[in-house]
Amino acid sequence: MAELAEQLDIVIPTIRNLDFLEQWRPFFQPYHLIIVQDGDPTKKIMVPDGFDYELYNRNDIERILGDKAWCISFKDSACRCFGFLVSKKRYIFTIDDDCFVAKNPSGEDINVLQQHIRNLLTPSTPYFFNTLYDPYREGADFVRGYPFSLREGVPTAVSHGLWLNIPDYDAPTQMVKPRERNQRFVDAVMTVPKGTLFPMCGMNLAFDRDLIGAAMYFGLMGEGQPIGRYDDMWAGWCSKVICDHLGVGTKTGLPYLWHSKASNPFTNLRKEYKGIFWQEEIIPFFQSLTLSKESTTAEACYIEMAEKVRKGLGHIDPYFNKLADGMVAWIQCWQQLSKKD
Repeated sequence: MAELAEQLDIVIPTIRNLDFLEQWRPFFQPYHLIIVQDGDPTKKIMVPDGFDYELYNRNDIERILGDKAWCISFKDSACRCFGFLVSKKRYIFTIDDDCFVAKNPSGEDINVLQQHIRNLLTPSTPYFFNTLYDPYREGADFVRGYPFSLREGVPTAVSHGLWLNIPDYDAPTQMVKPRERNQRFVDAVMTVPKGTLFPMCGMNLAFDRDLIGAAMYFGLMGEGQPIGRYDDMWAGWCSKVICDHLGVGTKTGLPYLWHSKASNPFTNLRKEYKGIFWQEEIIPFFQSLTLSKESTTAEACYIEMAEKVRKGLGHIDPYFNKLADGMVAWIQCWQQLSKKD
């Protein structure tokens, strides 16, 4: 029996046939898939036989969300967060369709779900750094000098995995290092310390929907928006601040997958151009953002954060006022759809 098969959904955004699932079959077949089809809703997406899945396209999103459907991005992988809305499971794993099974240094296939589940079901240590990294792994522990009062850790909300082969670079870095490939397998999982932000990538990501799902909104990207490729960054900044506020943890490191396809750096630059400048103000905003003690859930934190975004970032560009509206609409959709039966 696959671990947590009844408690975990796999969310995949796509515009193409999902032939890549054949390689994942030994690992994904026991789980339920939520496929979010982007782009032309009349196009038929082919899914290999034998998988348990539901598929949603833009028509479905508009039918289910009605006048709030605008808060789900179109023609951008940010549409994946619709799958987070309709899931009824406690845990989510999301992956891109150009990612395949990687091998560890021993040549064995890496079971990404097994490692993500292990990350999520063991505590995080955001308040004090352990120099042997994850102390809950077999063969590791807390080192001398680690406070005993902190060794219970805190619940883990986010497990952020990495990638071999094509690294997740921004467009300028892609342009100056077009042939660079990540071949380093670092056998480590670590907790991102409290008060530290990180660039979250959505192509190999798992999270506890009950603890932090309401903060996993991938923003307004794609068609009609002035920015792209910052969907997972936005979700990462928001969710990390909320994790810190709620006293739950974020891990990064294992598991690795194989990222097979480098996107066009010139196309990426057009999408990222404003974000590259804006992030120099956005990141200090999040670094200094505090939430009130009355906000005790991810939903409450996100509503409070939306108003802070409006007031703190609205001067950069009118886009941020629309984004704040999108954050509020997202929570309204979350409250409408995502409560367990």
